Amino acid sequence: MKKKLIVLNLISIVFIAILQSFSQEIKNNPLVKKGAKLNKISSQFKFTEGPAVDKKGNVFFTDQPNNTLWKYDTKGNLSLFLENSGRSNGLFFDKKGILYACADENNQLWAIDEKGNHTVLLENYEGKLLNGPNDLWIDASGGIYFTDPFYPREYWKRKNQEIEEKRLYYLPKNAKVAKILDADFKQPNGIVGSGDGKYLYVADIGASKTYRYEITGTGQIANRQLFAEMGSDGMTTDSEGNLYLTGKGVTIFDKTGKKIGHIPVPAGWTANVTFGGKKRNLLFITALESVYTLEMNVKGVN
Repeated sequence: MKKKLIVLNLISIVFIAILQSFSQEIKNNPLVKKGAKLNKISSQFKFTEGPAVDKKGNVFFTDQPNNTLWKYDTKGNLSLFLENSGRSNGLFFDKKGILYACADENNQLWAIDEKGNHTVLLENYEGKLLNGPNDLWIDASGGIYFTDPFYPREYWKRKNQEIEEKRLYYLPKNAKVAKILDADFKQPNGIVGSGDGKYLYVADIGASKTYRYEITGTGQIANRQLFAEMGSDGMTTDSEGNLYLTGKGVTIFDKTGKKIGHIPVPAGWTANVTFGGKKRNLLFITALESVYTLEMNVKGVN
């Protein structure tokens, strides 16, 4: 009995030390609002992903294994928005309030209206099923940049990969055919554009790298450059041009690619991140079975 108590005490000491370390790292981050703490909203999920913010600052996110889509509003209320969400992963709102989703269940891109009704926008390239759209970003023209890695799911009806390459695509607004922008990836994943629309960031999580492209026209990119020696499951940007990458917590890089901060998250793996709230200064983090918020000194632009 005495040995058990000693072990339990040691575990408690280690746990407290880890929490103190987390708090100190957050406290020392100048991008975080003074006195702010990481706030766990809920841990009722299985695997949270794809946070996206609407015009009002409400954040929508998915619980992919449970095939549901949730809403966290600006008043702090959490509610189920949609069941049978197509096993959606990455999400993004357009200027008109339509929610676009990487509907992984049948390897599709969806457009979802405010009532939860969906329209299938795309499911194949030249007659071959997409591998499984993972994340997306919408430009000023309404076109969709999206990544298409290959993560076989147990719920898929098909098991074979019809497209060998894992690509970055662009689907112009109202188009039915996507075009290939880049196919040189091991496993493309997180994606986001800069607030001014000049750059596109794409993570190759399989190669542990994140690249930056110049957006040279509508659906046109050039000058791929290595931005960070780190992959990312999901990502976002802020008003200062900083890029937030996920994985082991949230790692922040400035516009030059210099690491300037890290936000540790107790859950272990951080899948995705965005800015929400009425002032768009609330960092919203999805991490395994949990979702968190953290008040920031900067605001989101995506």
